[in-house]
Amino acid sequence: MTTDAPPSFEYLPGAPDSPVILHVPHSAREIPAAVRSGIVLDDAGLERELDHITDAHTASLAGAAARASAVTPWLFVNRLSRLVVDPERFPDEREEMLAVGMGAVYTRTTHKEVLRPDGFDAEPLIERYFRPYARAMTEAVADRLAATGRAVIIDVHSYPSAPLPYELHGGGPRPEVCLGTDSFHTPPALLAAAREAFARCGETGLDSPFAGTYVPLEYYGKRAEVSALMVEIRRDTYMTEPGGPAGPGLQALAESLASLADAAQTTPSAPPSPSGA
Repeated sequence: MTTDAPPSFEYLPGAPDSPVILHVPHSAREIPAAVRSGIVLDDAGLERELDHITDAHTASLAGAAARASAVTPWLFVNRLSRLVVDPERFPDEREEMLAVGMGAVYTRTTHKEVLRPDGFDAEPLIERYFRPYARAMTEAVADRLAATGRAVIIDVHSYPSAPLPYELHGGGPRPEVCLGTDSFHTPPALLAAAREAFARCGETGLDSPFAGTYVPLEYYGKRAEVSALMVEIRRDTYMTEPGGPAGPGLQALAESLASLADAAQTTPSAPPSPSGA
């Protein structure tokens, strides 16, 4: 579970002419020893929390999809647990998940128990892990824009079949595949391609129980050439919950994700806003 200096993230090249980045932020369980020392859970409690909070096997899913794609997408994979930092959360008061102790650095668990003590100084973790990750992801998008004129971020996540206490919007539908969208960065053609690609895997829903997409702040709401879609897969469709092995459903999901990645090579970007923002 812990190592002294594991790599924070990995950016794996795809086809030079591919605009697609499969982003996998929450698949890892690794926690550096220095970070573990700031967590108050005992080893057994931490393992239980990792079972609940980790999007298990999503890196394997994205990797299999990349290998199956006709045009290989690029892969950006977080190699550390989101209990180190969550690269998709705001590190300030804009983050609504602060209400349950789950901003960029978590202080509470999925069951609202104490993870880090009151008064914990998150800034060293933000500086060491969050900001370099954000810069690298921004550079990855810039690289695809320079090479192809556009970028398509497909965010690969999973979620439990039953809501956990920390969820702020857990009362809605929990389809086999939830598609998270953004009004600016998710063009209709990309959403339609995702619905078609995942139709074989069961029901697809929209923005429930999790909504939105991940776009680096430098581009968010500003560059329509950057498209984004979040794919949230219900865990019971491909693994034993909460933290068990993958099952046969993983292969069908990988094939669907590969179909989406191939379709996204040619889906048009969202139209620019009238203001040109």
